[in-house]
Amino acid sequence: MGGDGAGDGGGSGGAGGAAGGGFIELDRVEKVFDVRKRTGFLRSERRQVRAVDSLSFTVARGEMVGYIGPNGAGKSTTIKMLTGILTPSGGRLRVAGIDPARERTRLAQRIGVVFGQRTTLWWDLPLIDSYRLAHRMYRIPAARYRENLDRCVELLELGGLLDVPVRQLSLGQRMRGDIAAALLHDPEVLYLDEPTIGLDVVSKAKVREFLRDLNAERATTVLLTTHDLQDIEQLCSRVMVIDHGRLMYDGPLAGLHEAGESERTLVVDLEREMPPVEVPSARVVRVEGPRQWLAFPAGQSAAPLVARIAADYPLVDLSVREPDIEAVIAQMYASATERALP
Repeated sequence: MGGDGAGDGGGSGGAGGAAGGGFIELDRVEKVFDVRKRTGFLRSERRQVRAVDSLSFTVARGEMVGYIGPNGAGKSTTIKMLTGILTPSGGRLRVAGIDPARERTRLAQRIGVVFGQRTTLWWDLPLIDSYRLAHRMYRIPAARYRENLDRCVELLELGGLLDVPVRQLSLGQRMRGDIAAALLHDPEVLYLDEPTIGLDVVSKAKVREFLRDLNAERATTVLLTTHDLQDIEQLCSRVMVIDHGRLMYDGPLAGLHEAGESERTLVVDLEREMPPVEVPSARVVRVEGPRQWLAFPAGQSAAPLVARIAADYPLVDLSVREPDIEAVIAQMYASATERALP
């Protein structure tokens, strides 16, 4: 993007960073909602729902971190507190040294947000008008605005969409439009919620490449929530798992698979129906005619399996399917419960 400040994508600290080395810092953060439930005619009872429960972590400047978990785990609540939309019920929260709840307007100049299927674009206006409004709202210098807009339009392939009303865009087109809008003012932090939703394989690859380049060139700190593990694998060296408002895991993706003992699936199409394929470190879990499904550890490379099957069997086609987030977390729970049993 435009301007100075290119740096190492994995660095920490830097001007404007929080004291202590964490660009984003959460220390025992909590968020409790009061919920009223009707118990009878003209009667209701109040109960408390703890959406985030004593959550602590730090993210260094320039990190790209996956923040994942099942629906209702507390991901969106965390992001809303990081942007200042919600105020924590307890604990300490800082982004670039700023308290989001107290200085939301000041923080807005330094962050970009893409909230999944909730667009920040003007629904009935052409896409370019939303960008012009952002230009004025953020007071972006004209040269930098033009440079950033041109780069986003080129890399996200928005050239033919600028004069199209947002309501006429497909979900994938609008997601690309939202990403561009979030980056026009050169944010230091980018919060992304399902950035590749609705995109085809080619478009997903382009968005991921765009985000990698952004992080490498501008050291933009990225917190990514997604249900697509390939987004995490290709963009993030670190992943955090949250469930029931608590941090369950913080480390590399390979370690997550090991903790959850999760499995990937190799789908093999043979020339004809055959007995179950036999290869080391994998087991056949399903057979339908010439198609077979083999499960193998998620932390293991598929290449040796593919090479062995191609050498020993009449292979026509194959594909690898990743475990979904819910399955990984469910297995983490199951493994933890088994270890806890006497």
